[in-house]
Amino acid sequence: MNNEKPKVAFICVHNSCRSQIAEALGKYFAGDVFESFSAGTETKPQINQDAVRLMKGRYGIDMEKTQYSKLLTDIPEVDIVVKMGCNVVCPYLPADYTEDWGLDDPTGKSDDEFKGIIDAIELKVKELKQRIQENKK
Repeated sequence: MNNEKPKVAFICVHNSCRSQIAEALGKYFAGDVFESFSAGTETKPQINQDAVRLMKGRYGIDMEKTQYSKLLTDIPEVDIVVKMGCNVVCPYLPADYTEDWGLDDPTGKSDDEFKGIIDAIELKVKELKQRIQENKK
């Protein structure tokens, strides 16, 4: 394997909430180990505003400054695909490795539910970082 960092795509249908949070936290906690992208099969005109507000308050990350809703065709080829959890059919993106985090979409739910999903994404991003580090040859 070359010395380039693996590229990880966090995908869901709308690319407006969970995958955007995962992209932001991937950059924040694991930018030294992998590159983070997010995308979906449909886009939304803006990132979920509750997600933007809670991420700003918690990590000081302004997702609207650095991220926007993207289609699968808008991102480069990736090494790892992480599906956020689609109740319907998850988008398909070719990759060497794929996993599904099976997270509920917190859109329209309470801040507490949102924070629970953000906590879960943070934990999973850190676990993914550790696994990638351990698999490096």
